[in-house]
Amino acid sequence: MNSTDILSISFSAFVTVFFVLSCLAIFMNIIVKSFAVKKTETDAAIYSAIASAYQTIYPGTKITKIEETK
Repeated sequence: MNSTDILSISFSAFVTVFFVLSCLAIFMNIIVKSFAVKKTETDAAIYSAIASAYQTIYPGTKITKIEETK
């Protein structure tokens, strides 16, 4: 087996894997965009859980505003 045979086999395998992974990435992107999770309003249970946790850590505190930071 010549070294050019090994080189061509390696190159074709690399190109094939790159092509398959690119197709999978595009397919996953389409799936993620089509089944996007819609943002929902936070409910009172979440607010009470946060307030309860802060009351446990810092007794006597009062929660006035809860914001999400990104």
